Amino acid sequence: MGDRTYSDSSPMTNTPLSEHGLEATGNVHWNLGWEELHEMAVFRKEAKYTTHGVLLATTGERTGRSPNDRFIVKEPGLADEVWWGQVNRPISPAKFERLLDKTRKHLNEASDLFVKDAFCGANPEHTMPVRLVSEKAWHAAFMHNMFVRASKEDLSSHVPEYTILHAPSLRAIPNQDGTNSGVFVVLSLDRGLVIIGGTHYAGEIKKAIFTIMNHILPAKGLLPMHCSANTDGTNSALFFGLSGTGKTTLSADPERALVGDDEHGWSDEGVFNFEGGCYAKLINLSKKDEPAIFATTMMRGTILENVVLNADGTPDFTNDSLTQNTRGSYPIESIENRTSNSMAGNPKNVVFLTCDAFGVLPPLSRLTPEQAAYHFISGYTAKVAGTEIGITEPQATFSTCFGAPFMPRHPSIYANLLSDKIRDNDAKCWLINTGWVAGGYGESSRIKIKWTRALLNAALKGDLDDVVFVKDRRFGFSVPTTCEGVPDSILQPRETWNDKKKFDNVADLLARMFIENFEQYKEGVSDEVMSSSPVVLGSQ
Repeated sequence: MGDRTYSDSSPMTNTPLSEHGLEATGNVHWNLGWEELHEMAVFRKEAKYTTHGVLLATTGERTGRSPNDRFIVKEPGLADEVWWGQVNRPISPAKFERLLDKTRKHLNEASDLFVKDAFCGANPEHTMPVRLVSEKAWHAAFMHNMFVRASKEDLSSHVPEYTILHAPSLRAIPNQDGTNSGVFVVLSLDRGLVIIGGTHYAGEIKKAIFTIMNHILPAKGLLPMHCSANTDGTNSALFFGLSGTGKTTLSADPERALVGDDEHGWSDEGVFNFEGGCYAKLINLSKKDEPAIFATTMMRGTILENVVLNADGTPDFTNDSLTQNTRGSYPIESIENRTSNSMAGNPKNVVFLTCDAFGVLPPLSRLTPEQAAYHFISGYTAKVAGTEIGITEPQATFSTCFGAPFMPRHPSIYANLLSDKIRDNDAKCWLINTGWVAGGYGESSRIKIKWTRALLNAALKGDLDDVVFVKDRRFGFSVPTTCEGVPDSILQPRETWNDKKKFDNVADLLARMFIENFEQYKEGVSDEVMSSSPVVLGSQ
């Protein structure tokens, strides 16, 4: 699959719009290159250019995902295996049909439709052909950036397995349509359709397709993952972590090539990027701290979302007046230090990143495959005071598999696949705390990034293989007693606290949080994984 841009208004496809129930009355633009899509977006006043000729779009009211407005059609077939709840919300086939009819009617009456055919998954053995039909040129350009691009030759045989009918200016009527608001994102797994309306936030497009991949791949023995990945050519590594844990920073390593920064699959042959691009957060972006990402914001082909411009037309990345969730999408080719095919061999290291504001977890721990499954299901980090309104002290946050909003199956499915692959490939699993020790948040400074980087590099290079590890009595994982470039004193958090009794109380509190959170996952989880739960010890 190539990255050829071209202008051709003929369909060049075996799948006409009529296959999706569409009979467009306006102009249909088939698989335009990014240059024409950007020009049309500006001409149609959907977006504008920065001083550097980079496209800038704003998304209005919705500047992030709308989790309360996402539904999966509860229909016989693939949906039978969905783990229903607050994350995976069901909608009836009848309500879906009503919304589908509205969406088709809206798109049929649009003055212009933009069709973009692409692939999800860089591995040709496991790729999925996908299609976007949108009323907006800039969303088609986003599709071009974020998915694996198709050449003219690819398009001659391209038959989409899943198609997104994208109508951002169409609003639902909740009391008629059975939605929670005017926004709707509805996935019909068996019909190969996604309908999106009421939101211009482009991230809904990519996350809808990745949610589908996260549902269908486990049945094929592949593990879908919300993580970043890099490699030194022989030693690949995965990085899981929620926002604020350092996933982007730590996976960006000048000595290691980037495979991808957000969504991957793990097959028997190795890991592969789902995406053809990156969707980076840009708030407070600086050239010094993130030079590779910063450089993309001046490259034509990039799309900025909800970024405020200075008077001279350059981006002001510190301005959050529209949202904290400012974004930039760009093709993976914009990053020089990357693998050429967005693939790598089987990982030898799996890294879970957490920002523990309680000051309890060690800066680095080694996990067994069963412990890896437990902590993967838990997906722990902590929010600290000032990050959100109303938070005055550290609060534990758990996100299943480090990507709960996109995992339709029971978490144990993904966790068991992960532990099996760790075991089969003799991979090591590490839990890295990028937050605090020495009394926790408010009592000390956050662990220095140079110490975290030293611990990570030592783990990836095998420099810890001959180091003495001790078992943490409360959490059960193994903790190194020394690492070059890191003070031994910080490796055992209890020893950094002046008040050891207070440490024990806080550590027991966090252990209880893990235990209480895991109650919802007990059914379907093996005894070995359950035995990896922390224990409440009291004062030691």
